[in-house]
Amino acid sequence: MLHVAVVGSGPSGVYAAQSLVTQERVPQVRVDVLDRLPCPYGLVRYGVAPDHEKIKSLQNNLRTVLADPRVRFLGGVEVGAGGLPPARLLDLYDAVVYCVGAATDRHLGIPGEDLPGSWSATEFVSWYSAHPDATEDGFLQDVRSAVVIGVGNVAVDVTRILARGADELRPTDMPQAALDALGSSGVRDVHMVGRRGPSQAKFTTKELRELATLGDAEALVDPAELALDPAYGDPSSLPAANRRNVEVLRAWTELPARSCARRMRLRFFLRPVEILAESGRVGAVRFERTLPDGQGGVRGTGQFEDIEAQLVLRSVGYRGVPLDGLPFDAASGTVPHTAGRVLREDAVAPGEYVAGWIKRGPTGVIGTNRPCAKETVNSLLDDAPSLVRDRRDDPLDALRASGVCPVEWTGWQSIERAETALGASLGRGQVKIPDWDGLLAAARSAGEVTPAD
Repeated sequence: MLHVAVVGSGPSGVYAAQSLVTQERVPQVRVDVLDRLPCPYGLVRYGVAPDHEKIKSLQNNLRTVLADPRVRFLGGVEVGAGGLPPARLLDLYDAVVYCVGAATDRHLGIPGEDLPGSWSATEFVSWYSAHPDATEDGFLQDVRSAVVIGVGNVAVDVTRILARGADELRPTDMPQAALDALGSSGVRDVHMVGRRGPSQAKFTTKELRELATLGDAEALVDPAELALDPAYGDPSSLPAANRRNVEVLRAWTELPARSCARRMRLRFFLRPVEILAESGRVGAVRFERTLPDGQGGVRGTGQFEDIEAQLVLRSVGYRGVPLDGLPFDAASGTVPHTAGRVLREDAVAPGEYVAGWIKRGPTGVIGTNRPCAKETVNSLLDDAPSLVRDRRDDPLDALRASGVCPVEWTGWQSIERAETALGASLGRGQVKIPDWDGLLAAARSAGEVTPAD
């Protein structure tokens, strides 16, 4: 039997597990999917906006894989610093596939970025998605105007969440504290700002269009600002997705004014140069006007504009972080590899593999992880004859003997039941439990021993 550990239970990890147990090249394969959190699904649970039910329903497909009898979910297992070293995992399993994503965000590198009230969009998303590591630090306290720096889908998500009314969010699984904070928020203006033009924005047209459908929030653009983009007048030469974005924004310039409680202002050709302080915290963001440089980039003009803000969310990309015990390329934020095989000092490390963002960088959509994982699994299967060892011990027994007490699938099912009960008590549907103690207590109700014991 080939026994494989997959580290990470997000889409790339689950797709890797699925590829391993559905292939026919190696007849007997067992997969343990390990995760640092007691809950599976990675960014599908903790990164997809709670009001995007269709995308979140992907959990049902991931669940089918993790419920397969050949696959075992082991949550609450730390790998790397403070947890199991990769070398130890390789002792316990024939092969290990690391699908640990890109756990941090990119910084702007401008003065004032560390002021109170300046956050990464990742931190804000973690808060309203009930990630147990999320900080509860009054994101919206005394906020009238927010600036979101970036024009990708995550920027659109946080802009939309800031502008949505609580009644629109109540049917979601958003934690109650976040729902209450958003419901009582004083935010009236949300500025989503990009340093380049609308033809180069990274958001998808579907996400963009959604901004114009909110019940009590208006989406606004400046026609003169859009016209700075050379492709704005005639977008026919653009790729289809970019062309549709330009067409949607052009249509917005012709929309009649609405009387709404909140306004979302999409701004372009503005580069952040400084976050300005007021009373010791964020008070405004200073931007420099940019113009196309004719080579796909932009150049500064020396003209500046300050936009009032008590909250700044940067959304300029994710970045992988080193996993203690694995090689890491700091320039790309990835683990060096060839076709998914980990490289140590330019030589293939037998039995060690990567898939997902830690392999290729934070690119693509959720579905991109499927072919990425399949490539890695094919490499692993090619190597299988040299990997399989004659072993009788169950790695789970060895983990428990070393003091690691995973949350298994029954524990996760118990967490789901507890979240359903929590929602019912609040007159809502399923509501996420937002803290470690609550999650582990729910897992223990299934009779499992967890790291909290």
